[in-house]
Amino acid sequence: MRIAGIWTSPGRKSGRSVGHERAQAIAGQGIEGCAHANPPKREVLFASLDHLRSVRENLTVEDDDVQQWPIGQQVKVGDALFEITMVCDPCHRMDELRQVLRADLDGKRGMLARVVESGEVAVGDQVELV
Repeated sequence: MRIAGIWTSPGRKSGRSVGHERAQAIAGQGIEGCAHANPPKREVLFASLDHLRSVRENLTVEDDDVQQWPIGQQVKVGDALFEITMVCDPCHRMDELRQVLRADLDGKRGMLARVVESGEVAVGDQVELV
């Protein structure tokens, strides 16, 4: 499995996502420049490409279903180390982006994580469960 996309949001409720080829994951903060980080458990969102082709999330993972990762799982991407903290349940905000998106994402929204070790992550990086 590998990183297929890196996205940040410049502002809460902006409805905008900015794509990056590489970004800094910062321990205790999340992906540099992303307004949606809410430490300590909601710093980074991992999402499966197959589930979210139309929604851009922090780290989009190709070739694996991140919903199957257990809480506490450590994940190495590029120079950064993450720890899965919780399931990201779709909220009412999803329907503001697209009607019935919340229902479409039920059980597919992704897994939230905290940054354990800061480091650069890039599109194409291998994702290693450690």
